Amino acid sequence: MRILVSGSLAYDRIMDFPGRFADHILPDKIHILNVCFMVNGLTERFGGTAGNIAYNLHLLGERPLILATAGRDFGPYEEWLRRLGLPVDGIRLIPQEFTASAYITTDLADNQITGFNPGAMKHPSAYALDGLDSRRALAIIAPGNLEDMLTYSRRYKERRVPYLFDPGQSIPAWGGEELREMVTGALALIVNDYEEELFQQKTGLTTPQLLQLTPTLIVTRGDQGSEVVQGGKRQRLPAVPPRQVVDPTGAGDAYRAGLIKGLISGLPWPEAAQLGAAVASFAVEKAGTQEHRFTLTEVAERHVQVFGRPPALP
Repeated sequence: MRILVSGSLAYDRIMDFPGRFADHILPDKIHILNVCFMVNGLTERFGGTAGNIAYNLHLLGERPLILATAGRDFGPYEEWLRRLGLPVDGIRLIPQEFTASAYITTDLADNQITGFNPGAMKHPSAYALDGLDSRRALAIIAPGNLEDMLTYSRRYKERRVPYLFDPGQSIPAWGGEELREMVTGALALIVNDYEEELFQQKTGLTTPQLLQLTPTLIVTRGDQGSEVVQGGKRQRLPAVPPRQVVDPTGAGDAYRAGLIKGLISGLPWPEAAQLGAAVASFAVEKAGTQEHRFTLTEVAERHVQVFGRPPALP
């Protein structure tokens, strides 16, 4: 089965400030803010929606094709993907740009100041789908370049490639008409509980109306689990508890990877979502989105603890 993952590739550059921002920002001088925070070094991690989903699919034994853009500093990330055995021929290099990067500074009170440079993500990946067998393919459209998101949704429908629509943090950038177009004909819409409400506000669609455009709605709710909504029925699924909670960033992408693995393995939607929950539990145990590890055996063990049986994978 060919898995296509479109979205973003990014470097997460993380810095820790050994103080509190509030001690260095004068409220009455906020209109002329000019501050410098001395940090305790910098940690660079690989991220981005497409990279994170592909990484977790790799741990699940799959070789997805990443459809994204990267810049002239992509070398270390490319080496990482090649070491994992993931193909990079779907990644378009934009030599005049840097790879998308988030610069995150966190103080002792867990306040964060983030600067994000979209860099190469401003350009579409424009991957040609020639020769793709739609009968043996599954795609996910994750947040990334906006032109890519709209174009791939149209191409997948033209070629009858089933796809999951995961608009995520890109929702504020879209108009309601465009969101309705992209979700129409999708295999499923995947959002968290906040994004569900925002999506409905943007499109003016109620849940029953939404289910007339796509047969499945999946809503993730963090440690409260997730829901699979089909045919007017809403099935609530519990979260799989991690051994420790270090960093929830990337758990949603891990969930999506588990869901995809379940679907291509022939599992019904609720069981595929259960697998997604089990995979997501590993992501929150490490700082960063591609730092955790797991085996299929370990996933099965956690799955049994919550759902009473291992996932029915081939």
